Amino acid sequence: MPGVPPTRFAYLGPAATFAEMALRTLPAASKGILLPQPSVTAALGAVRSGDADAAMVPLENSVEGSVPATLDELAGGDPLTITREILLPVSFALLVRPGTPRAAIATVATHPHAEAQCRRWLSAHLGQAEVVLTASTAQAAAGVAAGQFDAAVAAPVAAEHYRLTPLSTGIADVPDAMTRFVLVSRPGPPPEPTGRDKTSLVAFIADDHTGALLEVLTEFAGRGISLTRIESRPTKDRMGRYCFSLDCEGHLSEARVGQALMALRRICADVRYLGSYPRADVVPVKSVPAAATDAAFADAAAWLARLREGRS
Repeated sequence: MPGVPPTRFAYLGPAATFAEMALRTLPAASKGILLPQPSVTAALGAVRSGDADAAMVPLENSVEGSVPATLDELAGGDPLTITREILLPVSFALLVRPGTPRAAIATVATHPHAEAQCRRWLSAHLGQAEVVLTASTAQAAAGVAAGQFDAAVAAPVAAEHYRLTPLSTGIADVPDAMTRFVLVSRPGPPPEPTGRDKTSLVAFIADDHTGALLEVLTEFAGRGISLTRIESRPTKDRMGRYCFSLDCEGHLSEARVGQALMALRRICADVRYLGSYPRADVVPVKSVPAAATDAAFADAAAWLARLREGRS
């Protein structure tokens, strides 16, 4: 129910994933019920069905980029909204069953994003091994514990949970990598604005014509709104049809953001609002141009009302 704090949290599982680590940074999660799910689709599906109040899922990584499953699930299906984002530093370890030497490793399991972040290390140190992709790094670790794979690239915390041995730690090709996770709930009022907010949405172009993307971008630029992320995703109805998933600075309650969303509603086939929530990064927020402040919009609206009433 809107306004009721979540107590049941789904997340991309099984236990000891980075998603669980991100979820445990929230004070409410320490008192709630944690529900591991086998996939992003299942985690968000638990929220849609009412089996969970919120879900923690990965949205993008500083090395590999966005997580397609999350983008597509948020763009389609019953509407969901983002209420929080978490930036989590990620590090990886090579986990094996106790007593396994490196020379005996023939299969290494891990999540596709983890594989991308450790690709050079794996090629240099385990070039003979087959890399098997799994739904999560923790699932890979569980598979090693069960004897399905010889090794896993996973979070170091997974070693203790699955009783594995870290054969190597800090194996990422790029140090200081970050993954952005989002807490997703059923639609409700957004969190109160903080002055450091972000709004996410998906814009579906009405038809394929020259300048369609420029029209979308112009609605933001003309109102002094900076985009922090934009990318295209196929709509899956036919070849060559795309929607645009984007994040922008600002909150739904701000006049400039509201005006931009109304403008997109007019020019797009559809606009899916995904939420306004506090930013997790420490990047300085750009100052709002004087012409794009709430006061400027209010003054312009009052001026137009006077004209319509026959007053100057």
